[in-house]
Amino acid sequence: YFINIVCDNDGQALRLKEILGDHEIGAQILREGDTEAAGFSERRAIEGYQDIVLSVGSLSAGCLWPRARLLLVTDREIFGRYRRRHIYRKMYKGRPIVSASEIQPGDLVIHIDHGLGRYMGLREQEIDGRPCELLEIAYADEGRLLVPIEKVQRVQKFSLSREGEAQPKLDSLGSKRWEKKKKKSQEAIEQFAGELLELYARRATARAQACGEDTVWQNEFEASFIYQETPDQLRAIADVKNDLMADKPMDRLVCGDVGFGKTEVAIRAAFKVVQEGRQVALLAPTTILAQQHYNTLRERFADYPIRVEMLSRFRSPAEQTAIVAGVRLGEINVIVGTHRLLSKDIGFADLGLVIIDEEQRFGVKQKERFKELRASVDVLTLSATPIPRTLYMALSGIRDLSLISTPPADRLPIKTRVIHFDKEQIAEAILRELNRGGQVYFVHNRVFNIEQVARQLQEIVPRARIIIGHGQMNEHELERVMTDFINGAYDILVSTTIIENGLDIPNVNTIIINRADAFGLAQLYQLRGRVGREARRAYAYLIVPDGQPITDLAVKRLQAIEEFTELGVGFNVAMRDMEIRGVGNILGSSQHGVMEEIGFELYCQMLEEAVRRMRGEESVGRAPAEVKWNVPCLIPRGYVPVEAHRIALYKRLANARDAEELNDISSEMRDRYGELPAPAANLIGAAHLRLAAADAGLARVVGTAFGFRLVPSDGVMSDRGSLMALLKRLQDRRARMREIHSLTAAANGEIHIQLIPAARSKSLSVARALLTPAP
Repeated sequence: YFINIVCDNDGQALRLKEILGDHEIGAQILREGDTEAAGFSERRAIEGYQDIVLSVGSLSAGCLWPRARLLLVTDREIFGRYRRRHIYRKMYKGRPIVSASEIQPGDLVIHIDHGLGRYMGLREQEIDGRPCELLEIAYADEGRLLVPIEKVQRVQKFSLSREGEAQPKLDSLGSKRWEKKKKKSQEAIEQFAGELLELYARRATARAQACGEDTVWQNEFEASFIYQETPDQLRAIADVKNDLMADKPMDRLVCGDVGFGKTEVAIRAAFKVVQEGRQVALLAPTTILAQQHYNTLRERFADYPIRVEMLSRFRSPAEQTAIVAGVRLGEINVIVGTHRLLSKDIGFADLGLVIIDEEQRFGVKQKERFKELRASVDVLTLSATPIPRTLYMALSGIRDLSLISTPPADRLPIKTRVIHFDKEQIAEAILRELNRGGQVYFVHNRVFNIEQVARQLQEIVPRARIIIGHGQMNEHELERVMTDFINGAYDILVSTTIIENGLDIPNVNTIIINRADAFGLAQLYQLRGRVGREARRAYAYLIVPDGQPITDLAVKRLQAIEEFTELGVGFNVAMRDMEIRGVGNILGSSQHGVMEEIGFELYCQMLEEAVRRMRGEESVGRAPAEVKWNVPCLIPRGYVPVEAHRIALYKRLANARDAEELNDISSEMRDRYGELPAPAANLIGAAHLRLAAADAGLARVVGTAFGFRLVPSDGVMSDRGSLMALLKRLQDRRARMREIHSLTAAANGEIHIQLIPAARSKSLSVARALLTPAP
């Protein structure tokens, strides 16, 4: 027989050839059109003397054709798993996690030079004969500040730490109060940056046992994963593996929204460490979550000689004693548990990796123990708290961070509705889910009357099988409840918020939250994230009382959770809550007060600059060049009607660090809003020119009636050699550009460029071409 194994990709074909070779089975990879080069013989294949052929293609299942003596089989069938194939959608790289800094009229904002004010809206007016948009900010004593959009990066949103806290006092234009506050914050940030660098230096000198390269088993194990990894997930996996193969202890935080694949990153790390003959401990904050991880690890490691056990209140005293002994003797490879794993009676034969899920949910004593562990073993922390890009940039290289911000393919946004306790609507929601073979969460966070609520549901949907679960139940009873629900013995789980963290039951795709007005925004978001883990459409119903008043803050929370249903917007939705908690996770509470004084965004910017300065690196970005051109440079209201979206785009264009990022933003705008109108195209062209001018050592580029003039920065002007080098570069490029009529240097150091008449209408693009180095 001619045997052809069809693989998903080249990497899989190479891995399979290696595996077959280890079993002394001949195989060769045959790519399209290379039969001669491979020495392939159809006759020998038919006669059965040919090696097994590995090819790359798209085949859903294999088949046998006896008359043709042909056997086709897929690599997925060999490994016994079925990969879900999909076309991966393009993701824009402008923001790793959707920014929470969108500004609405009425929001508090910080201007870097003038302090705390209140944003009043965008105002359009003519300046030097061209239309411009300006941000209007109100200050104390009826002060007003108009900020041109090209300086929008100097304006940042100011967030209150806690809902309902007193509004801070606005600063006055021209007062010294803001400068004093900024100076005091700068001193505290400098001190903290020094502590961070000291920690980094200690980590750099520590030593740990390094893992080897990936083995055949590692490749087999990873190939058996039934889902398609997202690009962010693959990067995180590569980051963790590189850490494990280094000779210093790993301390990496993997951050990602709910259901974005953090657990698989940890599972692959655990498998790699176990192959080295070392043990892995996985700590979870709750017994339910520990049980979930235990079940997942047992299922993923089922085909390998890896012993996984769990230590929690679900185990009897006798079982716990036996497990503790097994861990100490090295008979157990992977141990899963709650804080019980940190008890003094727990000893390891050779602990190689500690995985901590949701570290912020552990207590102070446990966190101190984690610090001790980090000094000697590899530590991998998983967090569903999204980290804003600014903080990620500030801490890059000090604490290792991997962000998973790409949603899994084919994942659909969760449809969210706010309703009253209406029996017909609740029955319709539950029956829709049950009729498609699914299950339902009903969250009621009051144990004293949870059974009464369950009886009400039974009356509403008599055919439904209902079970109750809450944290006050006996551990064995709770384990039975969860196991029965996971196994499909019941249709509805009526529970408290014990399902909030980590619980992953793909068959549950409807969640109903009773008295949703009593929950915090982050908690609502986490609860909603328990559904929608598959390609099936998921639904979330938020029940509020009918006829009873609810607070204005509760109304705002419910409006936000109902509005923001897109994937990966966890940071945007839970800004007040998650922003502060995310910082507390990584920085600690000592910096909380500083951030409250100057705002989150400015804090991150100042921290990044302080860290870079102390490490002897160049400042964050070059001094921005100023671009003045007598053409409209703005995003028209008719093109992007929502003011907050326009401001967000202005900020992204102003903060872009390279041409690639600007191109991504431009592509995204075309994709979302259509072809760029001329003023928006001018705005993006000016942003490109601003970057090119800064790279060239210029302070300003100004359009004139006959061309434009270039003003070198102070650093270039004060160094004759730099100024001459700039002139030579420009002369060399000018020689290849027919649009330029003349290039002359004035006595004050400015460089004047005159264009031929036909090129003056496109002077912006000519200036960009002149200042951009040839690839």
